[in-house]
Amino acid sequence: MKKIHYNKLIRDRIPEKMKKSGAAFKIKRLAPKQYEKELFKKVFEESDGLVAVKTKDELTSELADVLEVLEEIRKFKKIRPSCIRDARAKNMERKGGFAKRLYLYWAEDTGYRSNERRYRK
Repeated sequence: MKKIHYNKLIRDRIPEKMKKSGAAFKIKRLAPKQYEKELFKKVFEESDGLVAVKTKDELTSELADVLEVLEEIRKFKKIRPSCIRDARAKNMERKGGFAKRLYLYWAEDTGYRSNERRYRK
């Protein structure tokens, strides 16, 4: 039978489901450094799924997946939930939220940089 190479972090119960379906597969337990790297890759994978949703139920499921990965990163990095709440509050005070739905077309280069370098195409 044809193999599909996924090469990605999977949820704990996926091997159990594959076994029940009779599929052959190969998995390994990741070392901490590799696990951390794969968790960060998983955030992009899961958040990328948000773009294709068609229904509120699909959106809810995809958001749950994104939140699950973020929560696992928080636990793995031993960050207390209160630290996240504090950082969100500071960011809200410093930068604001998204309620105004503002979209930036351009700005003069003042040397300020945020995450835009990751999203240029």
